[in-house]
Amino acid sequence: MDQYKFPCEPVANEESTVKGPQYRFTLIDDKVLRYEWAEDGVFEDRASTFAINRQFPKPEFRVRESEAELSIITPSLHLTYDKKRFSPNGLGATFTAKMTDWGAEWRFGEEPTGNLGGTARTLDGVDGRCDMGAGIISRDGYSVLDDSESMLFDGQGFVTTRRPGDRIDGYLFCYGHDYQGAMASFYAISGRQPVVPRWCLGNWWSRYHAYDQDEYLALMDKFREHDIPMSVAVIDMDWHWVKGDHVPHTGWTGYTWNRDLFPDPAGFAAELHKRRLKMTLNDHPHAGIAHHEEVYDEVAKVLGHDTTHKDPVQFDPTSPEFLHAFFNVVHRKVEEQGCDFWWIDWQQGSHTRTPGFDPLWLLNHFQFLDTKQQADGESIIFSRYGGPGSHRYPVGFSGDTAATWDSLRFQPEFTATASNIGYGWWSHDIGGHLPGYRDDECAARWVQYGAFSPILRLHSTLSRWMSKEPWLYRKECMVAMKEAMRLRHRLVPYIFSFNAASSSSSGALPLVQPLYWKYPQSAEAYRYPNQYFFGQSLIVAPIVIPRDESTNLAKTKAWLPPSRHVDIFTGTVYDGDREVDLYRSLDQTPVLAPEGSIVPLDLGNVPANGCRNPDGFEIIIVVGRDAQFDIIEDVRDDYDPNAGPAESDDEPVQWRTISIGFDQAAGRLTIAPTDRVWKIRFISASLWLNAELRVAGCQEVSALRCETSSAGFRSTVLAVRGTTPASRHGGERDHGRRRSRSSTERARPPSGIESADK
Repeated sequence: MDQYKFPCEPVANEESTVKGPQYRFTLIDDKVLRYEWAEDGVFEDRASTFAINRQFPKPEFRVRESEAELSIITPSLHLTYDKKRFSPNGLGATFTAKMTDWGAEWRFGEEPTGNLGGTARTLDGVDGRCDMGAGIISRDGYSVLDDSESMLFDGQGFVTTRRPGDRIDGYLFCYGHDYQGAMASFYAISGRQPVVPRWCLGNWWSRYHAYDQDEYLALMDKFREHDIPMSVAVIDMDWHWVKGDHVPHTGWTGYTWNRDLFPDPAGFAAELHKRRLKMTLNDHPHAGIAHHEEVYDEVAKVLGHDTTHKDPVQFDPTSPEFLHAFFNVVHRKVEEQGCDFWWIDWQQGSHTRTPGFDPLWLLNHFQFLDTKQQADGESIIFSRYGGPGSHRYPVGFSGDTAATWDSLRFQPEFTATASNIGYGWWSHDIGGHLPGYRDDECAARWVQYGAFSPILRLHSTLSRWMSKEPWLYRKECMVAMKEAMRLRHRLVPYIFSFNAASSSSSGALPLVQPLYWKYPQSAEAYRYPNQYFFGQSLIVAPIVIPRDESTNLAKTKAWLPPSRHVDIFTGTVYDGDREVDLYRSLDQTPVLAPEGSIVPLDLGNVPANGCRNPDGFEIIIVVGRDAQFDIIEDVRDDYDPNAGPAESDDEPVQWRTISIGFDQAAGRLTIAPTDRVWKIRFISASLWLNAELRVAGCQEVSALRCETSSAGFRSTVLAVRGTTPASRHGGERDHGRRRSRSSTERARPPSGIESADK
């Protein structure tokens, strides 16, 4: 199992530890303290499923000790301990953060009352709200994470159990109002979220109702005919045999293509790839490898399994030998036919032959590493949440979502709250799966929400009536769904840039964040759990209730943080730091950006399949403050739009950064030299800019003009053609063409830019 070793530093800095015969405290950093009790005095230095890194520089702390008591004092906390087995009476801490008038105190065994939640393993059977457990973020300013029961990594590529005996292993996070700092510490200890591939950020198609390969390909072509781009083709269980006298079990598990439906699997996959789509297959592995499978004899030979009585090869994720055969024989055969990644549809509980080994955890961990090796580093799986640390294995499958308004109402909060445990890549059954009912308006609003969620994956139950093809819905709903799906692909430059930047920086953050992460001291930020930050600049307040029959408008109530905000669709300008009712027609959803925002979009109104790097960008700039945005691309995602799949998918990642800056006072827009076409849209600006506008880094700049959008608002638009730089990796040249202005315009102060959307 050496191939499954991964980088980690689980042994803490010795200078950061304070220990006695049966206790050990480790100052991980200035916000996190690890506390351990071991009856036999043997402490744990192996990586756990949560904590893979504990080696950090020694933080500031001091120790006071007497025969009966130990105190550890840091700038954040004062811990006291009676040197006995941990108890509420003997182990506690007070905190320096001024969260309340009466202070804050923790006692071992007590959970903070203000914890803001984490996430759940699945939404199966949930219609509305569910318990989201505990996360790292708490209004008390501290939280605890009990790591005593988690699996360990043995350092040799596999997992192991904890030593027997009386043991306690926990982490105390103390961060005050610094919620983002708390999550930075969480990611430092548990590992960052990987950069997900660009192609997974587009539209995914899935349905439970079976189809054959010709029907599936025709459906993908029909999406193209309707100008709806796609990126991932999901094939549910019926890709393999699920029924028939030759299938010796209920049929959920299978690894042999159903040749009645898919007579040419490799040819089918090749046709999907020709359409620039990735393919994922559903896998319920719990029943093992039965005798009807094409790989049965080969797996049996590898494992020394007796085939005399055609007994199945039992699924056993606790066995390294089985996992080796499972990945390198069973899955590899299907991958060679074109499967790009696996949908691990695990619903079979949390028990294995080895107590403490969670089969979902084992599948997620080893499948992700195996896929990563096969894809030369570009890896995702599609599976349920397994507990703290699961963010290392994107993307999440939230299970069978009920097709109801109650279910839709909960999903924005559920997704944002998951960030409190670092889990940033949930994929939901957009539009709902089962149970539920058909509601065209609800489906349209769901797709609009999906465009501003981590992953947009349409899904539906075993019924053609519930299928999510937009053209099957009433015209106004169809139009709204189509526009949302096109917008999703146009947003990929914005989403991928945040994905790449946050995953590679010390301040790693999820794409979706609750409002209170940035505004922890504002009471209003806690009152709107369905409202969230989406990436660097955008605030989304999705519509999750039906329209009013008399006005034909739906309402969502939102809180706008301090500073002016502008709805990027309607152009409406709102003063900040207030609560507001937002009314929208079916074709609109509230998405706001503060002054000083830059949002890059794919220039094409109908982007191609696959989410490759675009030939041009439309840049939305909300004027009023200085703004900066770095478009980050992987050069492997460049390709000829008339060609098939890129040949460079297996090459090492090569990052490209295109910097965009706007200087409010000088009226200067700077674009790093590229060979792209640019359309710059200034919103919250009048027909003139109150400073001399210059564009650096471009060879052709048109005159500014006013455009009226389909939504009826005005914006100032600039068309730009970029230079062809000597290198695609940076630099800047000033081609500074200037727009003539009247003497009246020159006399106005640069800081007085007004809204033009009234």
